Amino acid sequence: MAEIRKIQNQDLDFVYKSICELENETLDFETFKEIFNENISNPNNLYLLAENENESLGFISFHTQKLLHHCGVVGEIQEFFINKNYRGKGIGKQLIEEIIQYSKENNLKSIEVTTNKKRVENVVIYENLGFTLSHNKFTISK
Repeated sequence: MAEIRKIQNQDLDFVYKSICELENETLDFETFKEIFNENISNPNNLYLLAENENESLGFISFHTQKLLHHCGVVGEIQEFFINKNYRGKGIGKQLIEEIIQYSKENNLKSIEVTTNKKRVENVVIYENLGFTLSHNKFTISK
């Protein structure tokens, strides 16, 4: 069982390395740091870290916004990462349960998450966590 807490400034390096691993690229650190600091200080966002007494195990970022087509507040998981040595041990489920609890306490209409089509295994993971594959997402990249 991991301890779950809000992400703080000192967690920057772990989150940076995790996102670079997740995206399989080295992101510009200074730009990342600026976005990280802005996002963790935004009251509409919830960033959580899972850790044990020795190390950080994973994290989740959750952004909320008021949407007209939902006529209320919706939350979206933006990033979700578990250290490869701790996958399959319930850490992700703990983080998702915290997000679900936050959503109930704040009367959110829904929780959304998007996963890259290359990450086929994530569909089963999210379905096992209670999500339903209900939408398609279209993007234009530069």
